[in-house]
Amino acid sequence: MMKIFPLLFMLLFSVQSNSSTLLILGDSLSAGYQMPIEQSWPALLGEQLKRLDTPTTVVNGSISGDTTGNGLARLPALLAQYKPSTVLIELGANDGLRGFPVKTIITNIEQIISLIKAQNSQVILLQIKIPPNYGKRYTEAFSSLYPQLSERNNLPLLPFFLEPLMQKPQLLMKDGLHPTVKAQPWIAQFMAKELAPYLK
Repeated sequence: MMKIFPLLFMLLFSVQSNSSTLLILGDSLSAGYQMPIEQSWPALLGEQLKRLDTPTTVVNGSISGDTTGNGLARLPALLAQYKPSTVLIELGANDGLRGFPVKTIITNIEQIISLIKAQNSQVILLQIKIPPNYGKRYTEAFSSLYPQLSERNNLPLLPFFLEPLMQKPQLLMKDGLHPTVKAQPWIAQFMAKELAPYLK
């Protein structure tokens, strides 16, 4: 999840003027890593949601390399500008890959949740997992922080979309961490089905 884009790539994908607004607060897994941003799954999500009779304006507020701390710092401006009805939190992978303390990650995400709720917006959390080579104790503690936060804050927890792709290496880049361009439509469809029940 290395940071290769110094500027914020943020696209507003409008489906209908009366639709709800979904803000995706994420990192390279959502930012269109090494591909045109319009080919990323968030860019394709709006059309998939429309097909599920859930018209939604999707705002991609993701930056490659972002940690939970970076996302927390950027969030107030995003909330003020877009006033989203729902925010999907897709953060934590870079914290885990850098071995940040689990308590720090939890604290940052808790603050992100509080800021979103303060605006009366719905919060949806995405499960994140890291490779097992970081040691069983850390990887398990990292993975379990998401269900803990979900339960503690009464939030929907969506499954990690990268996990099914691990069985299809042709849909992953050579680093084994990022989905390819060909994987983006599948991710958009997968996420639309997971998100639709909470956006209606």
